[in-house]
Amino acid sequence: MEKPKRESLIRELKDYLIHLKDVGYTEIPCEAELLANATTQASLPPNEMTKNKSLTAVQKELGDCTRCKLSETRKNIVFGSGNPKADLVFVGEGPGADEDEQGLPFIGRAGKKLTEIIEKGMGLNREKDTYICNIVKCRPPGNRDPEAEEIEACNPFLIQQLQAIKPKVIVALGKPASSTLLGRSVPITKERGTWHEYAGIKLMLTLHPSYLIRFYTLENRKAVHEDMKKVLKELKK
Repeated sequence: MEKPKRESLIRELKDYLIHLKDVGYTEIPCEAELLANATTQASLPPNEMTKNKSLTAVQKELGDCTRCKLSETRKNIVFGSGNPKADLVFVGEGPGADEDEQGLPFIGRAGKKLTEIIEKGMGLNREKDTYICNIVKCRPPGNRDPEAEEIEACNPFLIQQLQAIKPKVIVALGKPASSTLLGRSVPITKERGTWHEYAGIKLMLTLHPSYLIRFYTLENRKAVHEDMKKVLKELKK
């Protein structure tokens, strides 16, 4: 193979691997469909490779989802809410009973606590300044943590949501959200308050509002307050 052609192929492969990382893959997919997609992507101009769907298109693709067993017990899909062009996105683990009933994220006790954090603690408007969603869009029975296959089924839609919004900062609320976004098990009480990166976006880990309700100590409240101060500082850059 001629050297210029080999270098061109290596460059195209490198660009595609970066693209896979940006959309959330943590290992190289080997399915025929994805390999075919790699060939197509490598032949597209850069602006076409990075074109993202709108939130409306992502929600339409999700449809009346039956991709995992959570569809058998849910009442409503809880896609997300807020400003579709927000600089700040909060990601939780999954809907609770109130959210499942109304189809909106974070409207129960934990939701009221999150609104308090956003509006009283940060001085922002929940609907105008943020977007809120979860790693799974259907309620896990009994409010248990989402299981691996449930997260896997929903993850492509979370990735597309974040691509569509293009926030400056993502805040992961609690261990399941933090672990999903970082692709590893996160000891949240040890790692909260630390900056990470998700597909080129600044990612802050913090405690889930429901954890604050269960363990409503001055130490925990101060910890989340300090985390949100860091987020505000980053948003102002």
